[in-house]
Amino acid sequence: MSANHLTLNLVEGSVSFSFSPGAARELKAAIDELMQKLKVVATKNASGGGRANPQSSMEYRYTGEVFLELFCNPNIWPTPFAAKVLLTVRSDTIRLTTEAELTRVIEDINQYLEQAD
Repeated sequence: MSANHLTLNLVEGSVSFSFSPGAARELKAAIDELMQKLKVVATKNASGGGRANPQSSMEYRYTGEVFLELFCNPNIWPTPFAAKVLLTVRSDTIRLTTEAELTRVIEDINQYLEQAD
């Protein structure tokens, strides 16, 4: 695959598409923020201390050669390691919507950025 293609590994299979390093850094920042929210929820759940303040969902959108959207509600996952994101990749001719493991998406983005830099 070309250096400007991001490959996201799914539970079954993978999807690869044209993606810029700048967009990958924006996505990484959005996921870093999501991880902080997931940790707040997990800490509140682990301490057993009442209800945690609801955390806002992550909604990342990118429009380039394809449209990419990632969505995650941090309030429904017990730990960051259990979290999944709803992933949509679409173009004029195809649309893929599936769940992906958050930890796997993080690994894929980090690998892409290492190769791009």
